[in-house]
Amino acid sequence: MIATQENRIEAAQGRLADLERLQGLGLICKTGDFFPSVHYPPITMYSPITEEALFRTYTVPDDGLFDIYAHIPFCQQRCLFCHYPVKLGKGREAEKDTYLAAMEKEMDIYMRRLGVDRIRARSILVGGGTPTYLTPPQLTRFLRFFTDRVDLGGCTQFNYDVDPGTLVGTEGWERLHILRDFGVNRLTIGVQSLDDHILRIMNRAHDSATAVESIENSRELGFQVNIEFIFGHPGETLENWMEVMEQAASLEVEEIQLYRLKVDAYGDYQGPIKKFSMMHPEQCPGLDDTLVMKQLAIDILAEHGYHENLRRVFTRAREHYSHYAYNQCCALYDEIGIGLTAFSSLRDRFGLNTQYFEEYYRKIEDGQLPLNRGIIRSPEEQMRWSIILPLKNTEVRKSLFAQRTGTSLDQVFRPKIEKLKNYALLTENEQELALTPLGTFFADEVAEQFNDPKYKPFPRSEYAEGPLNPYEDCEP
Repeated sequence: MIATQENRIEAAQGRLADLERLQGLGLICKTGDFFPSVHYPPITMYSPITEEALFRTYTVPDDGLFDIYAHIPFCQQRCLFCHYPVKLGKGREAEKDTYLAAMEKEMDIYMRRLGVDRIRARSILVGGGTPTYLTPPQLTRFLRFFTDRVDLGGCTQFNYDVDPGTLVGTEGWERLHILRDFGVNRLTIGVQSLDDHILRIMNRAHDSATAVESIENSRELGFQVNIEFIFGHPGETLENWMEVMEQAASLEVEEIQLYRLKVDAYGDYQGPIKKFSMMHPEQCPGLDDTLVMKQLAIDILAEHGYHENLRRVFTRAREHYSHYAYNQCCALYDEIGIGLTAFSSLRDRFGLNTQYFEEYYRKIEDGQLPLNRGIIRSPEEQMRWSIILPLKNTEVRKSLFAQRTGTSLDQVFRPKIEKLKNYALLTENEQELALTPLGTFFADEVAEQFNDPKYKPFPRSEYAEGPLNPYEDCEP
């Protein structure tokens, strides 16, 4: 077993030569830090916007379908790695009821704004927080008013993000039956680790046995199951990370999703991980070990038949993936968000709900959507959005790029594209532009090559002045 681990580590360390080379070329910042390319422009960089301005020229899609996100920001306790504004602790049932009442009103305001009697769903994701950190009666209340306002006739997948501890015991089984009865068919379970020592450092509310039990319960009731893990977290080593990945692969779930730990906030709240990392640097894996962990996970999962489907999501079958994630990030369909910090991505514009509970409640009581930031993209910003998100997550289909921008991808960003192809980071044919295996490993950095300079994640001085410095060849 030790020899096998040593051989795996030695093979995975080949990625470090790629890191050194790409840092020298300017692709990766000198510190090796990263910024997840989740939205474009990044959420923290949006300017204030009003509901009237966001919707002034907006029209409902021709097919009338939307992907829908709903956000429930309550948790039992704050995880060390969490960068989201949430309300914590038990005994908040009255506030949860207040929040659910506000969400119900928000949906009514949104339907009036769109001019529809019900919102026709293409796919649905309910997230948080811990959206199952509701009592079973509250969960029923939410799903009842939600599905009363959403037409599920064209919905291909109903996703729910869940915490393991909410899916075990008598109440856990009750929640699972409620979810199934309302049409939920896919669960993403926030396992994060299967090592109890690491889970304690993470301040997770569950242990590994609870995580496994929640997976078994979910599979027994017929849910498609996706389980999430964080790598590069304090306390993780190459050895215990390999053990976790081996155990994860043995659970026979449909999907396994990986996240690299982000220490600095990329949203509206700085999580406690930054302070912990400064106080306990000896517990934190370095950049080299973090990237080796990523490659080890890829190698171990491949041995068990799991291969990357959507970015960072590994499956055995191509049909197992988040329809919501694909539709929003790859197909670029119109998506609306309900709840605190939820966003709406609408063809050529983006609106973000407030991160403040008081403002959220006040705006809804005033009959307004709780938006406070957003953008209506210029033609150039639309081109960048139409290449960055699909490239990061799967590939850029040239026909879709032309449809979204009115421009052929063969006529824009050519110096940048050709340079990235020359360094074996991109591949291209008549139908699509995609990442190579090397580009896939460093997907965030390659995608961010197409950011406008004002939206680059780090200043120019943080990159080597090489041919892949992201501030070079930035014009479309």
